[in-house]
Order: sequence, then C-alpha cells, then structure tokens
Amino acid sequence: MNLAAPSVAIVGCGLIGQKRAKALGPARLAVCCDAVEDRAASLARPHGARVTTNWQNAVSDPAVDIVLVATTHDLLPVIGAAAAANGKHVLIEKPGARRAAELDPLAAAAAQTGARVRVGFNHRFHRALQKAHELVADGSLGPLMFVRGRYGHGGRIGYDKEWRSIPEKSGGGELVDQGCHLIDLARWYLGADFTRIQGSIATYFWDMPVEDNGFLLLETAAGQTAFLHATWTEWKNLFSFEIYGRVGKLEISGLGGSYGTERVTFYKMSPEMGPPETFAWEYPMGDNSWDLEFQAFLEDIRLGRDPNPGVADAQAALRVIESVYKENPR
Repeated sequence: MNLAAPSVAIVGCGLIGQKRAKALGPARLAVCCDAVEDRAASLARPHGARVTTNWQNAVSDPAVDIVLVATTHDLLPVIGAAAAANGKHVLIEKPGARRAAELDPLAAAAAQTGARVRVGFNHRFHRALQKAHELVADGSLGPLMFVRGRYGHGGRIGYDKEWRSIPEKSGGGELVDQGCHLIDLARWYLGADFTRIQGSIATYFWDMPVEDNGFLLLETAAGQTAFLHATWTEWKNLFSFEIYGRVGKLEISGLGGSYGTERVTFYKMSPEMGPPETFAWEYPMGDNSWDLEFQAFLEDIRLGRDPNPGVADAQAALRVIESVYKENPR
C-alpha cells in the first residue's frame, strides 16, 4: 500500500459517496461502484476511476487499498466484511448495520486480516463538537452530570417512499438514522456506555412503517443521563446538543448549511453562582468534518491504531436502538 497516495473504492455513489469523494485528501479514487451505473460513472469521470455495478468486484480489486461503503443499511456490514476479508481497510457509514450482531462478521474479518475499520460518525469531527470535546476533556465543566440533544429535519415530498422507510433496508426509522449520531455523541462526551435504556418511538406525520420520531432517556452506571430526541418532523432543520457539568455548561448548535452556523457557547459558573461568565466560538466556514474524518482514518492506517469510533462504538449505539425497538414493537 502506498501510504502517500492510497487507492480507494467507493461503493454507493449517492449523496454521501459523493461527499466522501471530495474529502479523500492525498488518496486516489480508483473504483466507483453503484447499482446504478450512470451514477457510478458520473462520480468516476473526473477522477479517471474504474466503474462497476458489482460490489464484489470492487472490494476484491487488487489495486484497491481502502473501501468506503455508503449504501443502504442492510448492505453496509455485508460489503464491509467482504472488503476486510480481502485485506482492505474499511470505512462504513453510520449506523454500520441494522442490528449490532450484523457487525460481528466484519469485526472477525478485520481481526483475521489486520484491516482497520472506521465507522462514519462524522459529527465527531465538526468544529464546534470538537471544541466542546476539548473543553470537556480539560475539565472546564467539572464532573459531567447530563447531556441533552435534539436533531431533526422535515423530510421532503416522497420521503415516505424512499429506502429509509423500508424496514428491511433501513432497520428502522429516524432513531437508527439520525438518532444514532446523538447516541454516539452522548457516549463520546460522557465516556461511558448506557446501562439503563428507556425510550419510545412514534410515527406522527409520515405514512411509513418506521418511526419518524424517537425519544430516549439513557443512564450510565454512574448515573449520568442523556435525554435525546431525533425527529423527521422538524420543519426547520435543527441540531442542538447541551452538556452540563457541575461548574459549567456547553451549548452547541448548528451543523452548517440548512442546520445553521456551528456555534459552541461555554457558560462558566462563578463562585457566587448567579449569571455565568460566557465564552462563545462560531464557525461560519464550510463543513470539513468529512475531510478531518478521512485524515484520521489515514492516520489509523499509518500508525496501525484502532479507529475511534470503530465497530464496537457502532454496536454500542445499535444496542441502545435495538432495546428501544424491542420495547416498542411494530
């Protein structure tokens, strides 16, 4: 493998595959694979990449070093496991699978071949969320007590006919779609898994067999709480994440684009309490989370380190989601 310019295959050339192609840094796009040949060809053309509609062919290509998988949820772990079995390093999009157990073959294949596997929770690489993590890590908030997160959009005409509304392909609705980001962020900030899981799901607006809203109340073994809401009925796109410590609070909003400018505000408690000192950071530039995430993956490969987040992180988030689905059968 040429670490200076590794070759990449992208399987799934839709919106996310296109974002990934723009964020390859020094890597070279060598293969574009999609069930729709024209879509693969459109992405491949500017890069001189090979086009195929056969993902098995893409993940076994001896010229490929890294496989990026951006397909429907049912195919993510299948294609990822095949790529890892062929000795390719793998980045699969969140949530990684429909259920946690579907990722076991991928973990086993990676352990056997030494392939590195990263799961695409790119929100960890947004500037505001990174700054917040720095402040949490350096103790600025003191011991953490709880987090509160809201994330949602309003869909579009025909959303109830797209693949995310088909349980066999998606594994569920908004809870597994955007809710998995909230769960991953809550685990990342709190630094612990959730031992108590409560939640409910509802389909309020869309005519579909999966939920358009998911509500979670999660607790760690230490009693820290995460109160999370993911929704497909947010008529003005919203991202809001708050982190509460004993001596301060962080308020994070926006993801750029339709979600608004990224901001993080630090409210620092004064010894006498009352109105806090307030510090704010704003990031009006474009979203570079995809670039930073892929750079981190290249470093994983170069250093031979375990990617973070990896398969275990995806499985932890999926177990939370599965627990809620089990308690709210459809």
